Amino acid sequence: MMKMTKEMQNLLNEDCRRIGDAETEKVYRNCFGCTWDTTLCRLEDGTSFCITGDIEAMWLRDSSMQVLPYLRALSDGQVNAAIKGLIWKQAEQILTDPYANAFNKDGDYACFRRDKTEMGPYIWERKYEVDSLAFPLFLLEEYYKRKKDDVVTDRVKEAICTVIHVWKSEQNHENSNYRFERDSELPTETLCNEGKGSPTSFTGMTWSGFRPSDDACTYHYLIPSNMLAAVVLKGVQNLPLEKEIVEEAKALAEQIEDGIYKWGVVRHPEFGEIFAYEVDGLGNYLLMDDANLPSLLGAPWFGFCKKNSPVYQNTRRFLLSKFNPFYYSGKLAKGIGSPHTPKGYVWHIALAVQGLTADSMEEKKEVLNTLLSTTAGTFHMHEGFHPDRPEEFTRPWFAWADSMFCLLAAEVYGL
Repeated sequence: MMKMTKEMQNLLNEDCRRIGDAETEKVYRNCFGCTWDTTLCRLEDGTSFCITGDIEAMWLRDSSMQVLPYLRALSDGQVNAAIKGLIWKQAEQILTDPYANAFNKDGDYACFRRDKTEMGPYIWERKYEVDSLAFPLFLLEEYYKRKKDDVVTDRVKEAICTVIHVWKSEQNHENSNYRFERDSELPTETLCNEGKGSPTSFTGMTWSGFRPSDDACTYHYLIPSNMLAAVVLKGVQNLPLEKEIVEEAKALAEQIEDGIYKWGVVRHPEFGEIFAYEVDGLGNYLLMDDANLPSLLGAPWFGFCKKNSPVYQNTRRFLLSKFNPFYYSGKLAKGIGSPHTPKGYVWHIALAVQGLTADSMEEKKEVLNTLLSTTAGTFHMHEGFHPDRPEEFTRPWFAWADSMFCLLAAEVYGL
């Protein structure tokens, strides 16, 4: 794994000086160092591989989010090379199989399960998730804003074109060859209908088999993932790409966004017009949110809409209420959880997203204090935790959650 450079140490020390609180400083130091010190490694080919933490595999989504706090340190040559190497690795993984969500490092067929789908030597898991293709573009675009260098290689261009092609193809999933079945008692671990998923009709949005939680969708037009897809497709115009690629991406973004507002906005008797979590284009919809990004709660953070958007504000009030079936509260915390973890567990990632999208600094600080008070003495973030007994938690080593704490702390303290 990596060791922090002198420039990173100086940045971290300056951050902690500005924070000026011993407890917050300790958590911040641990969280900031987690991805770099324990999950990221450079490979001989110049790429970087980044595991999630307690699982020895690289998720396209998680790895993108894990390194975001380090974008502030791109002036450091080693940091720059590591993140650029990660972008190149993600491009290679997408080109290996754009329907896979997670990969092993050595191409030794190490995988989570021997599922009924088209596996390969580098595939850890082949649950097709729209966000698994969107987040590498998100990272690439955030990187390029800061360092307009040679990161966009021919292979990166090819990966971008592959993403566009897959998303266009999956606008009509009935014609897709993708299938996924897993021998499991949990219905969220497999797709129904012989691995094809439940029926859908054309909406302009792109189909997703699974959510960012790696749980199967109920209805397969996953609104928050389509939101992020639309955002990164628009962001393609800021990359050094041929006009034809940019125009194709822009046209697809418009179709997806039109589909979101036509099919993904429903009227709630208590909150008015809100975004649904999933729809199928056949009249069915699901009202909820999941703790993982992309989420409905996080829509302004990743750039889909403004915080003051009336539909978003209505949705936010719904999501942070008892009407959201995965909103939980206890003595020490209240926030959004996930069907992926035990009932009643609140997620640190969801709390961080709540803080990052809050209108007031008062709410941001309140959320940050909740994060600080629920580490159960580990001085790290976790996946889900019991809001009455934070010592009951899932995933003791979960680098993405640590990175989310850093992003919120940076906003609260103006780092």
